[in-house]
Amino acid sequence: MEFTLYQIAEMLNGKIEGDGSLKVNRIDKIQEGREGGISFLANEKYESFIYETAATAVIVSEDFVSQKPVKSNLIRVKNAYSGFTQLLESYAQLSKAKKYGIEEPSYFDKSSSIGDNHYRGAFSYVGKNCLIGNNAQIHPHAYLGDNVKIGNNCIIHTGAKIHQNTQIGNHCEIKSGAVIGSDGFGFAPQEDGTYKAIPQLGNVVIEDHVSIGANTTIDCATMGSTIIKRGAKIDNLVQIAHNVIIGENTIIASQTGISGSTEIGKNCVIAGQVGIVGHIKIADKTTIGAKTGIPKNINISGQTIFGFLGMDIKDFLKSYSLFKKLPELQSRIKELEKKA
Repeated sequence: MEFTLYQIAEMLNGKIEGDGSLKVNRIDKIQEGREGGISFLANEKYESFIYETAATAVIVSEDFVSQKPVKSNLIRVKNAYSGFTQLLESYAQLSKAKKYGIEEPSYFDKSSSIGDNHYRGAFSYVGKNCLIGNNAQIHPHAYLGDNVKIGNNCIIHTGAKIHQNTQIGNHCEIKSGAVIGSDGFGFAPQEDGTYKAIPQLGNVVIEDHVSIGANTTIDCATMGSTIIKRGAKIDNLVQIAHNVIIGENTIIASQTGISGSTEIGKNCVIAGQVGIVGHIKIADKTTIGAKTGIPKNINISGQTIFGFLGMDIKDFLKSYSLFKKLPELQSRIKELEKKA
């Protein structure tokens, strides 16, 4: 696909500096930009590349001030990162044509219903009493158990498994290999040292505009619901245990594990490989750094937590500065002991 810079500027509500009639047909990293491509600059660490790139155009923020001559044409927008994201979204919509119709073999129980303009891929399975909205995209080898409800404009990617009684809202995307509604990890210890499985009778509720990454697992509740609230974005390879609640617009990165019955607030950012114990609450707008362990409640909104076990980032950095000096301090103590 090919677009003029005028068309892109109009799409992004931006202003052109240069020749708006030039055309681009490719999206490039700024350090790899070539003629016919468009790039963006949002991080000052990459500013040097804007003076070297051969990209036909670069999207920059309105307040960008060049320190040297720039050979590329510029498209100035309010926020370069947001503008470029908008461009990627538009490009993806245009380049990924939706499929329609039914591929065989596939199974769709006669007690279930599906809305208009849908696609069901080969070897997909839809169980009993399912209700699926309009514009559904159910890709090959996807599985929907009994009594599943899915809203409008949802995409269930290849090999995703949606277990019984799961409820999914509108405009959601469940990526390949995700497992939604599998049994929670519940076992009761017995007197003889063995464990007895506790029946997991609840379900999973996913609200509107949620994205679930590939090979992520969300367990059903023991009773009630495991809930992923509106706008949450879950990365690949995340484990969310039974009865967890994830707040609105919270982002969770890969390899994070969240134990049962924990409640995470809205607009939180949880980085990769975070471990969170069960039965605690995390306040709104909390940021948790990579590999951090969270052993207790976080009650104050807006904190950044880092380290194992997690503590306020300022306290952690102070402690770490002392930790690095421990060998030196030990040597000084030994010298003092010799003089004593």
